[in-house]
Amino acid sequence: MRFETAAVDRGLISARVTATGSLSPVITVQVGSQVSGRIQRLEVDFNSTVRRGQLLALIDPALFIAAEAQARANLSAARANLVKAQAQAEDASRQLQRQRQLRKGNLIAQADLDTAQTTADAANATVVACRAAIGQAAALLQQASTNLAYTRIYSPIDGVVISRNVDVGQTVAASLQAPTLFLLAEDLKHMQVDTNVAEADVGRLREGMAATFTVDAYPSEVFRGTIRQIRNAPQTLQNVVTYDAVIDVVNEDLKLKPGMTANATVVYAERRDVLRVPNAALRFRPPPGLAPSEVRPPGNAPARDRRVVWVLRGERPLATAIRTGVSDGTVSELLEGDLHAGDLLVVEAVASGKSGAGSFGRVL
Repeated sequence: MRFETAAVDRGLISARVTATGSLSPVITVQVGSQVSGRIQRLEVDFNSTVRRGQLLALIDPALFIAAEAQARANLSAARANLVKAQAQAEDASRQLQRQRQLRKGNLIAQADLDTAQTTADAANATVVACRAAIGQAAALLQQASTNLAYTRIYSPIDGVVISRNVDVGQTVAASLQAPTLFLLAEDLKHMQVDTNVAEADVGRLREGMAATFTVDAYPSEVFRGTIRQIRNAPQTLQNVVTYDAVIDVVNEDLKLKPGMTANATVVYAERRDVLRVPNAALRFRPPPGLAPSEVRPPGNAPARDRRVVWVLRGERPLATAIRTGVSDGTVSELLEGDLHAGDLLVVEAVASGKSGAGSFGRVL
Protein backbone atom coordinates (compact mmCIF):
# COMPACT_ATOMS: atom_id res chain seq x y z
CA MET A 1 0.00 0.00 0.00
CA ARG A 2 1.32 3.40 -0.93
CA PHE A 3 0.44 6.62 0.88
CA GLU A 4 0.22 10.12 -0.53
CA THR A 5 1.13 12.75 2.02
CA ALA A 6 1.16 16.49 2.69
CA ALA A 7 3.46 18.21 5.16
CA VAL A 8 2.60 20.20 8.25
CA ASP A 9 4.17 23.66 7.95
CA ARG A 10 4.21 26.99 9.67
CA GLY A 11 2.84 30.20 8.23
CA LEU A 12 -0.09 32.57 7.84
CA ILE A 13 -3.76 31.56 7.83
CA SER A 14 -6.38 34.05 6.70
CA ALA A 15 -9.96 32.90 7.20
CA ARG A 16 -12.19 34.77 4.79
CA VAL A 17 -15.71 35.08 3.48
CA THR A 18 -16.22 35.64 -0.24
CA ALA A 19 -19.34 37.00 -1.89
CA THR A 20 -20.43 38.69 -5.08
CA GLY A 21 -22.41 41.89 -5.34
CA SER A 22 -22.99 45.00 -7.38
CA LEU A 23 -21.90 48.60 -7.04
CA SER A 24 -24.40 51.40 -6.60
CA PRO A 25 -24.39 55.01 -5.38
CA VAL A 26 -25.02 55.43 -1.66
CA ILE A 27 -28.01 57.70 -2.33
CA THR A 28 -30.10 57.55 -5.50
CA VAL A 29 -33.28 59.48 -6.20
CA GLN A 30 -35.91 58.61 -8.77
CA VAL A 31 -37.32 61.81 -10.21
CA GLY A 32 -40.86 61.36 -11.49
CA SER A 33 -43.81 63.38 -12.74
CA GLN A 34 -46.90 64.26 -10.72
CA VAL A 35 -48.91 65.14 -13.84
CA SER A 36 -49.47 63.61 -17.25
CA GLY A 37 -48.49 65.30 -20.48
CA ARG A 38 -46.07 65.53 -23.37
CA ILE A 39 -42.39 66.23 -22.74
CA GLN A 40 -41.78 69.61 -24.32
CA ARG A 41 -38.15 70.16 -23.37
CA LEU A 42 -35.26 68.31 -21.72
CA GLU A 43 -32.55 70.34 -20.02
CA VAL A 44 -30.18 67.49 -18.98
CA ASP A 45 -28.88 64.22 -20.38
CA PHE A 46 -26.98 61.16 -19.20
CA ASN A 47 -24.00 62.00 -16.93
CA SER A 48 -25.10 65.63 -16.54
CA THR A 49 -24.12 67.27 -13.27
CA VAL A 50 -27.12 68.97 -11.68
CA ARG A 51 -27.76 71.23 -8.70
CA ARG A 52 -30.66 71.22 -6.29
CA GLY A 53 -33.56 73.16 -7.82
CA GLN A 54 -32.21 73.01 -11.37
CA LEU A 55 -34.78 72.52 -14.15
CA LEU A 56 -34.54 69.03 -15.62
CA ALA A 57 -37.52 68.84 -17.96
CA LEU A 58 -40.66 70.69 -18.98
CA ILE A 59 -44.04 69.09 -19.65
CA ASP A 60 -46.24 70.95 -22.16
CA PRO A 61 -48.13 73.38 -19.88
CA ALA A 62 -50.85 74.53 -22.33
CA LEU A 63 -53.69 72.47 -20.85
CA PHE A 64 -52.63 73.33 -17.30
CA ILE A 65 -52.49 77.06 -18.07
CA ALA A 66 -56.04 76.82 -19.44
CA ALA A 67 -57.19 74.88 -16.37
CA GLU A 68 -55.69 77.51 -14.09
CA ALA A 69 -57.39 80.33 -16.04
CA GLN A 70 -60.73 78.53 -15.79
CA ALA A 71 -60.28 78.00 -12.07
CA ARG A 72 -59.43 81.67 -11.60
CA ALA A 73 -62.53 82.69 -13.57
CA ASN A 74 -64.66 80.35 -11.44
CA LEU A 75 -63.27 82.02 -8.32
CA SER A 76 -64.16 85.46 -9.68
CA ALA A 77 -67.69 84.27 -10.49
CA ALA A 78 -68.05 82.85 -6.99
CA ARG A 79 -67.01 86.18 -5.48
CA ALA A 80 -69.51 88.01 -7.69
CA ASN A 81 -72.24 85.63 -6.57
CA LEU A 82 -71.34 86.42 -2.98
CA VAL A 83 -71.75 90.17 -3.60
CA LYS A 84 -75.12 89.53 -5.24
CA ALA A 85 -76.24 87.26 -2.39
CA GLN A 86 -75.18 89.82 0.22
CA ALA A 87 -77.22 92.53 -1.56
CA GLN A 88 -80.25 90.25 -1.68
CA ALA A 89 -79.81 89.40 1.98
CA GLU A 90 -79.68 93.09 2.95
CA ASP A 91 -82.83 93.77 0.92
CA ALA A 92 -84.61 90.83 2.55
CA SER A 93 -83.56 92.12 5.97
CA ARG A 94 -85.03 95.57 5.22
CA GLN A 95 -88.25 94.01 3.98
CA LEU A 96 -88.47 91.97 7.18
CA GLN A 97 -88.07 95.09 9.33
CA ARG A 98 -90.90 96.85 7.44
CA GLN A 99 -93.17 93.85 7.80
CA ARG A 100 -92.56 93.79 11.54
CA GLN A 101 -93.51 97.47 11.87
CA LEU A 102 -96.69 96.91 9.84
CA ARG A 103 -97.56 93.88 11.92
CA LYS A 104 -97.26 95.89 15.11
CA GLY A 105 -99.89 98.25 13.70
CA ASN A 106 -101.98 95.22 12.75
CA LEU A 107 -101.86 96.35 9.13
CA ILE A 108 -100.75 92.99 7.64
CA ALA A 109 -101.50 89.39 8.36
CA GLN A 110 -99.09 87.16 10.35
CA ALA A 111 -98.62 85.07 7.22
CA ASP A 112 -97.04 88.02 5.41
CA LEU A 113 -94.57 88.49 8.30
CA ASP A 114 -93.69 84.78 8.25
CA THR A 115 -93.07 84.95 4.52
CA ALA A 116 -90.70 87.90 4.97
CA GLN A 117 -88.85 86.04 7.75
CA THR A 118 -88.42 82.97 5.53
CA THR A 119 -87.15 85.10 2.66
CA ALA A 120 -84.57 86.78 4.92
CA ASP A 121 -83.38 83.44 6.32
CA ALA A 122 -83.03 82.01 2.79
CA ALA A 123 -81.03 85.03 1.68
CA ASN A 124 -78.65 84.68 4.65
CA ALA A 125 -78.21 80.96 3.83
CA THR A 126 -77.39 81.89 0.25
CA VAL A 127 -74.65 84.18 1.54
CA VAL A 128 -73.18 81.30 3.55
CA ALA A 129 -73.34 79.02 0.51
CA CYS A 130 -71.61 81.61 -1.65
CA ARG A 131 -68.80 81.95 0.87
CA ALA A 132 -68.37 78.15 0.80
CA ALA A 133 -68.36 78.23 -3.01
CA ILE A 134 -65.57 80.81 -2.88
CA GLY A 135 -63.52 78.50 -0.65
CA GLN A 136 -64.15 75.61 -3.04
CA ALA A 137 -63.19 77.69 -6.06
CA ALA A 138 -60.05 78.92 -4.31
CA ALA A 139 -59.06 75.31 -3.55
CA LEU A 140 -59.59 74.34 -7.19
CA LEU A 141 -57.48 77.31 -8.27
CA GLN A 142 -54.73 76.22 -5.88
CA GLN A 143 -54.88 72.69 -7.32
CA ALA A 144 -54.69 74.02 -10.88
CA SER A 145 -51.73 76.24 -9.99
CA THR A 146 -49.97 73.32 -8.32
CA ASN A 147 -50.51 71.10 -11.34
CA LEU A 148 -49.13 73.85 -13.54
CA ALA A 149 -46.05 74.09 -11.34
CA TYR A 150 -45.60 70.30 -11.60
CA THR A 151 -45.07 70.66 -15.34
CA ARG A 152 -41.58 71.93 -14.49
CA ILE A 153 -39.44 69.04 -13.19
CA TYR A 154 -36.68 70.19 -10.83
CA SER A 155 -33.76 68.31 -9.32
CA PRO A 156 -34.30 67.54 -5.61
CA ILE A 157 -30.57 67.04 -4.91
CA ASP A 158 -27.08 67.95 -6.06
CA GLY A 159 -25.83 65.04 -8.09
CA VAL A 160 -25.34 63.31 -11.44
CA VAL A 161 -27.92 61.99 -13.90
CA ILE A 162 -27.47 58.22 -14.02
CA SER A 163 -30.30 57.49 -16.43
CA ARG A 164 -32.85 59.37 -18.52
CA ASN A 165 -36.00 57.43 -19.36
CA VAL A 166 -37.88 59.91 -21.60
CA ASP A 167 -37.34 61.82 -24.83
CA VAL A 168 -38.77 65.06 -26.18
CA GLY A 169 -42.28 64.47 -27.53
CA GLN A 170 -42.91 61.44 -25.37
CA THR A 171 -46.13 61.41 -23.37
CA VAL A 172 -45.92 60.42 -19.71
CA ALA A 173 -48.98 59.15 -17.85
CA ALA A 174 -49.22 59.73 -14.12
CA SER A 175 -52.74 58.41 -13.62
CA LEU A 176 -51.82 55.26 -11.67
CA GLN A 177 -48.30 55.98 -10.43
CA ALA A 178 -45.63 58.61 -10.95
CA PRO A 179 -43.49 57.61 -13.95
CA THR A 180 -39.73 57.78 -13.40
CA LEU A 181 -38.13 60.32 -15.72
CA PHE A 182 -34.59 60.47 -14.31
CA LEU A 183 -32.41 58.53 -11.88
CA LEU A 184 -30.03 60.78 -9.95
CA ALA A 185 -27.02 59.80 -7.86
CA GLU A 186 -26.08 62.20 -5.11
CA ASP A 187 -22.32 61.51 -5.12
CA LEU A 188 -20.44 59.01 -7.29
CA LYS A 189 -17.31 59.54 -5.19
CA HIS A 190 -18.93 57.50 -2.43
CA MET A 191 -20.27 54.15 -3.57
CA GLN A 192 -21.49 50.99 -1.91
CA VAL A 193 -21.35 47.30 -2.73
CA ASP A 194 -24.45 45.25 -1.95
CA THR A 195 -23.12 41.72 -1.50
CA ASN A 196 -25.04 38.45 -1.21
CA VAL A 197 -23.54 36.62 1.77
CA ALA A 198 -24.58 33.02 2.38
CA GLU A 199 -26.38 32.35 5.66
CA ALA A 200 -23.56 29.98 6.70
CA ASP A 201 -21.07 32.88 6.54
CA VAL A 202 -23.11 35.88 7.68
CA GLY A 203 -22.47 35.10 11.37
CA ARG A 204 -18.74 35.65 10.83
CA LEU A 205 -19.16 39.25 9.65
CA ARG A 206 -19.41 42.37 11.77
CA GLU A 207 -19.97 46.04 11.01
CA GLY A 208 -16.70 47.91 10.61
CA MET A 209 -14.75 44.98 9.13
CA ALA A 210 -12.38 45.78 6.28
CA ALA A 211 -13.21 44.31 2.89
CA THR A 212 -11.52 44.09 -0.50
CA PHE A 213 -13.02 43.47 -3.91
CA THR A 214 -12.22 43.38 -7.59
CA VAL A 215 -14.27 44.26 -10.66
CA ASP A 216 -14.02 42.88 -14.17
CA ALA A 217 -13.17 46.29 -15.60
CA TYR A 218 -9.92 46.41 -13.57
CA PRO A 219 -9.04 42.75 -12.85
CA SER A 220 -5.55 43.52 -11.55
CA GLU A 221 -6.62 46.27 -9.14
CA VAL A 222 -7.87 45.62 -5.62
CA PHE A 223 -10.35 48.09 -4.14
CA ARG A 224 -10.89 48.49 -0.41
CA GLY A 225 -13.94 49.27 1.67
CA THR A 226 -15.61 48.84 5.05
CA ILE A 227 -18.73 46.94 6.01
CA ARG A 228 -21.30 49.56 7.01
CA GLN A 229 -24.35 47.39 7.54
CA ILE A 230 -25.47 43.77 7.54
CA ARG A 231 -29.14 43.89 6.69
CA ASN A 232 -31.54 41.53 8.42
CA ALA A 233 -33.82 41.13 5.40
CA PRO A 234 -33.24 37.64 3.91
CA GLN A 235 -33.15 37.10 0.17
CA THR A 236 -34.19 33.64 -1.00
CA LEU A 237 -33.39 32.41 -4.50
CA GLN A 238 -33.83 28.73 -5.41
CA ASN A 239 -33.99 27.83 -1.70
CA VAL A 240 -30.65 29.56 -1.03
CA VAL A 241 -30.84 32.22 1.69
CA THR A 242 -28.45 35.16 1.53
CA TYR A 243 -28.09 38.46 3.37
CA ASP A 244 -26.98 41.85 2.10
CA ALA A 245 -23.69 43.05 3.60
CA VAL A 246 -23.27 46.68 2.51
CA ILE A 247 -19.66 47.77 1.91
CA ASP A 248 -18.82 51.48 1.76
CA VAL A 249 -16.24 52.41 -0.91
CA VAL A 250 -14.43 55.68 -1.66
CA ASN A 251 -14.39 56.31 -5.41
CA GLU A 252 -12.39 59.52 -5.71
CA ASP A 253 -11.08 58.78 -9.23
CA LEU A 254 -14.56 57.71 -10.43
CA LYS A 255 -13.25 54.41 -11.80
CA LEU A 256 -16.11 52.47 -10.29
CA LYS A 257 -19.45 52.81 -12.03
CA PRO A 258 -22.96 51.88 -10.89
CA GLY A 259 -23.96 48.33 -11.72
CA MET A 260 -20.44 46.85 -11.88
CA THR A 261 -20.12 43.32 -10.50
CA ALA A 262 -17.83 43.12 -7.47
CA ASN A 263 -16.13 40.01 -6.12
CA ALA A 264 -15.68 40.83 -2.44
CA THR A 265 -13.50 39.21 0.22
CA VAL A 266 -13.67 39.82 3.97
CA VAL A 267 -10.96 38.46 6.26
CA TYR A 268 -12.67 37.67 9.57
CA ALA A 269 -9.75 35.92 11.30
CA GLU A 270 -6.00 35.89 10.76
CA ARG A 271 -3.29 33.81 12.42
CA ARG A 272 0.41 34.46 11.84
CA ASP A 273 3.26 32.01 12.25
CA VAL A 274 1.11 29.06 13.31
CA LEU A 275 1.29 25.35 12.49
CA ARG A 276 -0.88 24.59 9.48
CA VAL A 277 -2.55 21.26 8.87
CA PRO A 278 -3.70 20.48 5.29
CA ASN A 279 -7.47 20.11 5.15
CA ALA A 280 -7.05 17.13 2.85
CA ALA A 281 -5.49 15.28 5.81
CA LEU A 282 -8.52 16.12 7.97
CA ARG A 283 -10.81 14.59 5.35
CA PHE A 284 -8.80 11.37 5.01
CA ARG A 285 -10.55 8.16 6.12
CA PRO A 286 -8.35 5.08 6.65
CA PRO A 287 -8.99 1.79 4.85
CA PRO A 288 -10.11 -1.27 6.85
CA GLY A 289 -7.41 -2.57 9.13
CA LEU A 290 -5.84 0.81 9.88
CA ALA A 291 -8.67 2.35 11.94
CA PRO A 292 -7.63 2.68 15.62
CA SER A 293 -9.76 1.28 18.41
CA GLU A 294 -9.41 4.47 20.45
CA VAL A 295 -7.82 7.83 19.93
CA ARG A 296 -7.74 10.15 22.92
CA PRO A 297 -8.52 13.80 22.35
CA PRO A 298 -5.61 16.19 22.98
CA GLY A 299 -5.47 17.93 26.34
CA ASN A 300 -8.92 18.58 27.82
CA ALA A 301 -10.65 19.02 24.47
CA PRO A 302 -14.15 17.50 24.36
CA ALA A 303 -14.70 14.62 21.98
CA ARG A 304 -16.79 16.75 19.62
CA ASP A 305 -13.73 18.97 18.94
CA ARG A 306 -11.48 16.01 18.19
CA ARG A 307 -10.07 15.59 14.70
CA VAL A 308 -7.99 12.58 13.73
CA VAL A 309 -5.12 12.75 11.26
CA TRP A 310 -2.69 10.04 10.18
CA VAL A 311 1.01 10.78 10.54
CA LEU A 312 3.43 8.73 8.47
CA ARG A 313 6.03 7.33 10.92
CA GLY A 314 8.43 5.23 8.89
CA GLU A 315 6.38 2.97 6.63
CA ARG A 316 3.20 2.90 8.70
CA PRO A 317 0.75 5.73 9.45
CA LEU A 318 -0.23 6.38 13.05
CA ALA A 319 -3.48 7.99 14.15
CA THR A 320 -3.09 11.24 16.05
CA ALA A 321 -5.87 13.28 17.64
CA ILE A 322 -5.68 17.04 17.23
CA ARG A 323 -7.79 20.14 17.71
CA THR A 324 -7.96 22.76 14.97
CA GLY A 325 -8.81 26.46 14.84
CA VAL A 326 -9.50 28.78 11.95
CA SER A 327 -9.28 27.56 8.39
CA ASP A 328 -8.91 29.23 5.01
CA GLY A 329 -10.39 26.25 3.18
CA THR A 330 -7.01 24.75 2.31
CA VAL A 331 -5.17 24.59 5.64
CA SER A 332 -6.32 24.78 9.26
CA GLU A 333 -4.66 26.13 12.39
CA LEU A 334 -3.34 23.49 14.78
CA LEU A 335 -4.35 24.34 18.34
CA GLU A 336 -3.46 21.10 20.13
CA GLY A 337 -1.89 17.81 19.11
CA ASP A 338 1.44 16.01 18.79
CA LEU A 339 2.43 17.43 15.42
CA HIS A 340 5.46 19.42 14.31
CA ALA A 341 6.49 21.30 11.21
CA GLY A 342 7.65 18.83 8.58
CA ASP A 343 5.45 15.93 9.74
CA LEU A 344 3.90 14.09 6.81
CA LEU A 345 0.14 13.59 7.01
CA VAL A 346 -1.62 10.99 4.91
CA VAL A 347 -4.11 12.43 2.44
CA GLU A 348 -4.70 9.26 0.36
CA ALA A 349 -3.98 5.55 0.54
CA VAL A 350 -3.31 3.74 -2.76
CA ALA A 351 -3.50 -0.01 -2.94
CA SER A 352 -1.74 -1.78 -5.85
CA GLY A 353 -1.60 -5.42 -6.94
CA LYS A 354 -0.77 -7.66 -9.85
CA SER A 355 -4.28 -7.45 -11.20
CA GLY A 356 -4.51 -3.70 -11.05
CA ALA A 357 -4.36 -0.74 -8.74
CA GLY A 358 -6.92 1.26 -6.85
CA SER A 359 -7.12 4.08 -4.37
CA PHE A 360 -9.37 4.67 -1.34
CA GLY A 361 -9.51 6.62 1.83
CA ARG A 362 -9.81 10.13 0.35
CA VAL A 363 -12.92 12.11 1.27
CA LEU A 364 -13.29 15.21 -0.90
